[in-house]
Amino acid sequence: MHSRKKSKNIKKAILVVVIIFFILGAFVGSKIWKFFSIGVQVVTNKEIELKKTEEKRINILLLGVGGGTHEGPDLTDTIIFASIDPNTKKVVLVSIPRDLWVPDLNAKINTAYYFGENKKDGEGLKSAKEVVSKILGQKIDYAVRIDFDGFVKAVDKLDGLDVEVERTFDDYAYPITGNEDDPCGLSEDEIATLSARIATGSATELESFPCRYEHLHFDRGIIHMDGETALKYVRSRHALGPEGSDFARSKRQEKIIAAFKNKVFSLDLLLNPVKIFDLIDVVKDSIDTDIKEDEYDDFIRLAQDFKSVKIESAMIDTGDEQDGRPALLVNPITSEEYRNQWVLIPKDGNENYTEIQEYVECRIDSKKCKITPTPKTSPTIVE
Repeated sequence: MHSRKKSKNIKKAILVVVIIFFILGAFVGSKIWKFFSIGVQVVTNKEIELKKTEEKRINILLLGVGGGTHEGPDLTDTIIFASIDPNTKKVVLVSIPRDLWVPDLNAKINTAYYFGENKKDGEGLKSAKEVVSKILGQKIDYAVRIDFDGFVKAVDKLDGLDVEVERTFDDYAYPITGNEDDPCGLSEDEIATLSARIATGSATELESFPCRYEHLHFDRGIIHMDGETALKYVRSRHALGPEGSDFARSKRQEKIIAAFKNKVFSLDLLLNPVKIFDLIDVVKDSIDTDIKEDEYDDFIRLAQDFKSVKIESAMIDTGDEQDGRPALLVNPITSEEYRNQWVLIPKDGNENYTEIQEYVECRIDSKKCKITPTPKTSPTIVE
């Protein structure tokens, strides 16, 4: 019994690694997969029997949450939709900004998992899948939620990551974990006055409560990052200049995961079984998924078939002509309709997801739409 439980835990941990790298397009060589396959006794000649769409694709929703003591531990900082085609060996990744307003929730999309969990334990993934599915017009077969605290521990287990920072940037408004309600030495009356000004937009929280934030600075070049530094690099949302965009943040996420993958599957790590199982234990305890235990082996076998996978990335945002990204969202005037929050809504109107759905379908299957190439091979929809 103990042996079966240990084997199940190892499979689950490897599944998590597979999902993370599968979605982000990072696959490893056959020798490494052989190492893992022997460890879990995967039967490779069994037919893969996973849920699929009518078009035979496998759609997965990847969510990243702060977890632990981070502000809003169940709010999803990272929302990535992945559509996997086992026949063409193609994976399409669609990043969705956390500030997208969802009328059904009367809140931003990053609250979907949180509201589901508050309603009933275990409902978070279901809630997030329903919301994202409606927006993208795509059926979602599976979901995985990853706790960033576990990511920090995993990076530290690997003795840090070497990450190439493309450009120097500063973020003067990075929230300090645990300081969310720090009065910063102010009296209750002063806090009440400042809170009222913040609510009306005549003051910012950074100006009013500077002790709640820290200044992040990253220099261009290759930087060795520990877990906490890597997390700050990937979560920074208020950097000055182009690094303050959701698109840049999405690119930083890809860089961190790529560096993580390279370290995990380096030859030195594979020769250290103690560190391997330490890492597996950390990752295993940091996820929530609706993938069933009897499907773990299928996902591992599926990854084995994707030795030379084709990865295409897309982002639903306000667009960028230089990068060739179409403008699918806009930032409306702050109002009570959006609870006075900074939000994004579809360009064609609140809750009108038609253009978003056409764009996503285009990226998944170009045969289903007419597209015109733009710079950097990103398509835009032609009416």
